[in-house]
Order: sequence, then structure tokens, then C-alpha cells
Amino acid sequence: MRPIFDANWRTRALGGDSDAVKTLAESALQPLYAFCLYRVGRNQALCEEVVQETLVRAIRELDRYDPSRAGDNIFPWLTGLARNEISRVLSREKHAVSLESLWARMDKDLLTLYAKLELEPFGDEVLQREETRELVNTTMSQLPPHYREALEAKYVGGKSVRDIAGLGNISEKAVESLLTRARQAFRVTFLSLSHNLEAELS
Repeated sequence: MRPIFDANWRTRALGGDSDAVKTLAESALQPLYAFCLYRVGRNQALCEEVVQETLVRAIRELDRYDPSRAGDNIFPWLTGLARNEISRVLSREKHAVSLESLWARMDKDLLTLYAKLELEPFGDEVLQREETRELVNTTMSQLPPHYREALEAKYVGGKSVRDIAGLGNISEKAVESLLTRARQAFRVTFLSLSHNLEAELS
């Protein structure tokens, strides 16, 4: 079951509870790495630096995290910290300006697009094209963890809605709703990334 980063957890973490801090590190490590990797041009060393510094900063500035505003979902707050660390490391790298501007446009687009998710079906044939596979991987890496995990369980792991419900200890109706939102988020992220990459390369 996914950890809940609520007010009780925050109080324990701020009080120096090692288990609370460990929960954050273990649950955030993989999704943060996936989120950051493409944003630093798939440079693993830079990605590791960003993730490490993001987690250190998160623990140091945990008093700024407000569970009531975040809905107990700490990932958006963490990615905000990560974006700052990404900007810092890219500022040292040659040819990083265009990469940073690309993701700045992406973030601006997605704030708008997520607010009005499209309901059109996303054709499976798009996902089967060789030239879009890397874009699919990039898209998946930018989704919130619960969306990415739901899509991977359903379409990569081949699990049924019932299986996913059992693993997450939630209702099948809740899983269907989650999958619907995840597919919509995938669609708008994929289309926004495609549009921005075309603009970058034109």
C-alpha cells in the first residue's frame, strides 16, 4: 500500500523519526529518478545528483510541506524542489539552455492541459510505432507515480482491474476511475511533449 504523507507523518518526520524519514526516501527515490532522468538529458550522474540533493532539501525544508493543501500527496512538492535542482545542475552544463527551456514550456503547458483533460481515445497504434517508443518512456516518467504504476500494472504487467484493486486494497470502481484519469494524463502529456519537441527541432 502506498505510504500516506499526512500531518501525522510530517510531525513524526520533523521530530526526527528515522522510520518516517526512511519511508520518504524509499518511496520517493524511484519516481524522482524517473521524473528527473529525461530532464537532465538522460545523464545518470546528473540525475543521481539531482535526486540526492532533492531528498536532502526535502528533509531540510519539510516544515514547508503542507499535507492539507497537497492532499497527502508529497510528490508534486518534491518535483517542485527537483525542478530547482535540475535548473542548478543544467546551468553548469554546455548546451543545457534549450533543454531547460523545453521542460519549462512543458510544465507550463501541462498545468493548463491537466486542468481540462481530453476524453478522446488514444489509439494503441501510436504506442506501437518505433519512433514513439522513447517518447512513450519519457511521457511515463513525467506522470505522477500513482498514474504511472496503474498504467504499468494494466498494460505492461497485464493485470486485471480486480488484480490491481486487490494489490492496492481499493475497490474495482476506484481502480477504473484511476485508470481513466491515468490514460487521460498520459494522453495530454504525450501530446504536449510531442508538440514541444517539434517546436524545439523546427
